[in-house]
Amino acid sequence: MNRRTLTALGRAGGLLGVAAFGQLVGLVMLVATALSYLLGLVFLLPPAVRLVRATTRLQRRLAAEWSGVTIDEPYRPAPPPPQPQRDGWYREGRNLYKTPRIPAFNRRLTWLTNDPATWRDFAYLLVNPWTGGLIVGIPVMLAVTGIPALLDGNLLGLLTLVIALTSAPAVAPWSVRVHGQIAHALLAPTEKARLAQRVSHLARTRIDAVDSQAAELRRIERDLHDGAQARLVAIGMTIGAAEQLVDSDPAAAKAMLAKASEASATALRELRQVVRGIHPPVLAERGLGDAVRALLLDTPLTSHVTVDLPTRPDAPVESAAYFAVSELITNAVRHGGASEVWIDISHQGTALRITVTDDGRGGADPERGTGLRGIERRLAAFDGVLAVSSPVGGPTTAVLELTRALEETIPPLPRWKGATIGLCFGLCWIPLIPQGIVTMVMKLAGAPNRSWFLALYLPEPFQWPVIIGMICLGGAMLATAVTLTNQVKHAKVDACA
Repeated sequence: MNRRTLTALGRAGGLLGVAAFGQLVGLVMLVATALSYLLGLVFLLPPAVRLVRATTRLQRRLAAEWSGVTIDEPYRPAPPPPQPQRDGWYREGRNLYKTPRIPAFNRRLTWLTNDPATWRDFAYLLVNPWTGGLIVGIPVMLAVTGIPALLDGNLLGLLTLVIALTSAPAVAPWSVRVHGQIAHALLAPTEKARLAQRVSHLARTRIDAVDSQAAELRRIERDLHDGAQARLVAIGMTIGAAEQLVDSDPAAAKAMLAKASEASATALRELRQVVRGIHPPVLAERGLGDAVRALLLDTPLTSHVTVDLPTRPDAPVESAAYFAVSELITNAVRHGGASEVWIDISHQGTALRITVTDDGRGGADPERGTGLRGIERRLAAFDGVLAVSSPVGGPTTAVLELTRALEETIPPLPRWKGATIGLCFGLCWIPLIPQGIVTMVMKLAGAPNRSWFLALYLPEPFQWPVIIGMICLGGAMLATAVTLTNQVKHAKVDACA
């Protein structure tokens, strides 16, 4: 066996062990739930839920690292801590408490028990050994069934071992990937959980957006008051003085009118700068790429701009990206002492990604200001993120990504995928449960009644291989349905996210 197969077998064994441990954690959760609801021992439930969540977090991390399947946490936002009233007491419903301990416990208990993700995690831990655990354990199960038969002198055991060894290079990596797909189907956040997380995120970003907008309005008001408005008042006074001198001293009146003309030109330039600070006309007319190029013409930087966008983003998103790039360029000149800048504007699916790199002295840190926190707040309103790499001595690289900036059509679902998903989901339980798992239990128990379990009607040497084959068939059908379903979901997310 090559290294890849041995790695996959090791990961499959690890996932099988984690699945078995998860079964024990699920039983602990079951006991804690029963004691909480039947005997009122509610203090047992939060620790049990935390243990369940820690186990499923491990499953999500292993799915991401070993299977390449990223699974977001599905939990609803935690409740805020209780706040005291004016008299210092804490109210919880109709009850008053001197300390926040009991209200905080009640809120946390309600949050844990009312979150559907808690019970989906619990259900996953109970069913995982019989779904994903069986799939990753296929090579081990073949070997386990073959070794006893071989020791009894049955050549069928040798055949089973040969099948296990020859199929391991293909089955082991496949089973690890499928295990990740099954974990994604059961542990990924539901639409309600995504909506709750989205609402919580929007509530936070709304406050930042309102603060940012208020600061922007104050800046515009200050620029108008100290710049164009003051110049327009001065122009009016100059023209008034020229009117008084036009008869007595025409030369002086003419000179004052010339000054008023120069002041009006300066005021016009300042008004254009204010307008450019609100929404540059070149951005509305030519788009983000040309607006950034025009912005760089007013700087001493040697610039290199590349643009690869299939469509233009919406105007608010485009404006936020433009002013974020403008702030980064300003930082490069003012704080970084840069002489050259590289800007790449591209896309990845529906995400707009902008990379700004300069040859300045580096040391940029969002915690120390320099406008980076303002950029983060501006982008957060559009689900955007900012990543900065700026070691001391440079260079500085800033990456802006707005995940929902570009529109893309949703690809239609192929008919064969829909038919396969429906067929596999509809029939996978027949070989997996009644003809596989239940038959295995009947075989181990030595039940005399063969009922309608097909494998028990076969000769003794063929019973175990057929039982294992039925379980593998049902698991493969379930894995196929889950994999195709996740592919369809990912395609829709890539198109609509």
